[in-house]
Amino acid sequence: MRKIVFYIITLLSISCSNDKNNMIITGEVDGLKKGTLYLQKQIDSTIVSLDSVIMKGNTEFKLEAVINEPDIFYLYLDKNDGDSLNDIITFFGNKGEININTRLINFDSSFEISGSKNTDLLLEYFSIIRNYNLQNLDLLEIFYNAQIEQNQDRIDSVNNQIEKLIKRKYLYSLNFSITNSLYEVSPYIAVSQIPDANKDLLIKLYDTLSMEIRESKYGKILEEIITN
Repeated sequence: MRKIVFYIITLLSISCSNDKNNMIITGEVDGLKKGTLYLQKQIDSTIVSLDSVIMKGNTEFKLEAVINEPDIFYLYLDKNDGDSLNDIITFFGNKGEININTRLINFDSSFEISGSKNTDLLLEYFSIIRNYNLQNLDLLEIFYNAQIEQNQDRIDSVNNQIEKLIKRKYLYSLNFSITNSLYEVSPYIAVSQIPDANKDLLIKLYDTLSMEIRESKYGKILEEIITN
């Protein structure tokens, strides 16, 4: 009898632990008639599906996964049309419930997410970085035209502007990471966007991280970058 009671308690303990570590993704894809939604994560160099749901006339969905810590995940929609473009939403997942609502049209740009502070910060960061990237594209167009025209003065001038823009982008990324060093998104931005930044600047960022964030996946990667 004691063995049975112990076995039941163990099962309950495991169940509670799993629930505690669950990430639950709920939401709606407005306009979706049919398709399959996948919750995915990159493990090493491979994209792995953690859960999936077949959508047949229903627009609401629920996906789950057991996770150890906040990390980057992907919500991928396979519309069974052979086209995978613009069908992936990248977000920072965490334990607990996250809600993602989007539309079939503009799946990856019309979405709204709640329940993930890291995602809020990541989207805020990319909204600013997008402006830097657009400026860079404009400068590159001017640069290539100057090359065609063999206008060396213009080439030198644009090169100078591009270098200054890159420095501003790096400094913004660094300052954003330092400002939000209480969250896992901080070292993630550093290792994914500016891993080749001046090592002293990356050390400055690392020193602002709490021990918990240093022990996170991207905190450890940042430590490897600054120590190698």
